[in-house]
Amino acid sequence: MKTAKEEMRKEYRREGLGVGVRGKYYGEYKKGTNLVLLSPDVAAAFPDEDAVNTALRSLMKLAQHSIGLTKRSTRTTKKQAAG
Repeated sequence: MKTAKEEMRKEYRREGLGVGVRGKYYGEYKKGTNLVLLSPDVAAAFPDEDAVNTALRSLMKLAQHSIGLTKRSTRTTKKQAAG
């Protein structure tokens, strides 16, 4: 059995690689990923993906908490009950 180094050629020609198909794996790629492109100024604020995830989770928690604070009360007031 040949090793990878023994199978490598010094040079490859395009004709020997077969026909290229544009977007061949795009559908599969789209199903298995959730990549987004950050603006350069936003990307500069986060050193890695964990920092981005932590910030987004904090924002989600804050948003859920603030939604709970702004809901109207379902209790009837004395004025409404009397009327």
